[in-house]
Amino acid sequence: MTSDESGRSLSRRGLIGLAGAGAAGLALGGAGGAVIAANVAGAAASNGVGTVHAFHGEHQAGISTPAQDRLHFAVFDVDSTASRDDLIQLLKDWTAAAARMTAGEEVGGGADGSPLAPPDDTGEALGLPASALTLTFGFGPALFETADGDDRFGLADRRPPELTALPRFRGDALVEQLTGGDLCIQACADDPQVAVHAIRNLSRIAFGTASLRWSQLGFGRTSSTSTSQATPRNLFGFKDGTANVKAEEQKALDEQVWVGAEQGPTWMVGGSYLVARKIRMVIESWDRTRLEEQERVIGRSKGEGAPLSGGTEFTEPDFHTTGATDAPLIDRDAHVRLAHPDLNDGIRLLRRGYNYVDGNDSLGRLDAGLFFLSYQSSPERFVTVQRSLANDALNEYLKHVGSAVFAIPRGIATGSWIGRELFR
Repeated sequence: MTSDESGRSLSRRGLIGLAGAGAAGLALGGAGGAVIAANVAGAAASNGVGTVHAFHGEHQAGISTPAQDRLHFAVFDVDSTASRDDLIQLLKDWTAAAARMTAGEEVGGGADGSPLAPPDDTGEALGLPASALTLTFGFGPALFETADGDDRFGLADRRPPELTALPRFRGDALVEQLTGGDLCIQACADDPQVAVHAIRNLSRIAFGTASLRWSQLGFGRTSSTSTSQATPRNLFGFKDGTANVKAEEQKALDEQVWVGAEQGPTWMVGGSYLVARKIRMVIESWDRTRLEEQERVIGRSKGEGAPLSGGTEFTEPDFHTTGATDAPLIDRDAHVRLAHPDLNDGIRLLRRGYNYVDGNDSLGRLDAGLFFLSYQSSPERFVTVQRSLANDALNEYLKHVGSAVFAIPRGIATGSWIGRELFR
C-alpha cells in the first residue's frame, strides 16, 4: 500500500459512533487466487471506527484503501455562472475541508462558532470518531468541454483522450438524472453518519459554485480491496470480488489501476479513472430461481463460492473441464467465465461497489441492487469487460439505470489542492 492509504488510529472525543442506517461489478472470477487465499485466513474484516487514512499522498485515498462498510457518492454540476477562478477556489475549499474531516476533525468552528453566523460545520458528526473516512475526488468529461463544445474553464486542451462518455451497452436503461456530471466525490467510511456528514458539508461549501446533480447511499461493500478482508456477498447472496485487485498486489495496481507516465497527461500520472454504474437487481425474479440455476448463472457455488469446476473459493476456474453430459462444468454464458481476465485480454478491474436499497417502486418491487464502482488505468478497460458481458446469463436479472465516468487525479501533496496540476 502507498503512504496515503495506510491506517493509523485517532479519535475525536472517544464517543461511540451511530450505527448505520451481467455487470463488470458483479465479476466473481479472475486471477490472483493463491495470493489472496494465503493472506485471507484469520484476517480482520473491517478498518475499525478509530482508523484514520491520510488524506495527502501519492494516490488519492479511497481507491486501494481497504474498502469501508458505507458509501455516500455525490455528483455535482458546476453552475453556469461560475468562473474558472470560482472553480479553483471551490477545489481549494474542498481540499481544506476534506483534510480536516478525514482526520476526524470539524470543518471549522461548528458548535463553538459565532452565534450570529451559520456554523462552519453542520454538526451531526460531533463526537464521532474518524471511522476510516476517505474522500476521493474526480472530474467528468463535461468539465473540460460540454456536449455542445463549450470550453467553460479553458480546460479542453487538457482533457485526456480516454475521458469521454461511456458508449451505450446492450441492456442499458439509463435514467438521465442518474448519468454524467462535472465533479464527483466518493465518501467511504465505517459509519454512515460520518460519510453523509462529509458530503453534506462539501455540498454546503459548494453553494453558489456547484450544485448536486445526483447521489447514492451504499452499504455492505461488495468487494474486498485488501487481503486482510474476507470476501463479502452481494444482494444475490453470492460472494463478490473473490479475484478483485488488492492493495497488496503492487504490480497489478501499477499495470491495471494507476495511470502510467507513458499514458499521460502529466497531471493524471499516478491517478486513475472511475466508472460508476447504478445496477438495479430484479430481486423478485432471482429469489424465485432454483439454486442450481442461480449457481449456473454465476458459475460458482452459493455457499463456499468455489468455481463449479471444483476446488475452493480461491481455486482458479477451469473453463474446459466437462461433466457427464460433455458440457463444460462452468457454462459458456456464466458470469464468472465472461468476466474472467482470460477472456478479456488479461484485464482486471479494482472494484469498490456497494449494495443499495432505495425503498420500493410503484408496483411494490424492491428498488435495490449494486452501486458499481471500478478503478482502472483507462476507461477502455471497463468497456472491454462490459462488452464481453453482453451475453451474460446474469443480464436477465439486471437493469443498468445509471452511468458516469470520471478522471481521478493523483494524490494531493501537503500544501496543494485537488487537481492543481490540471490548472497550471
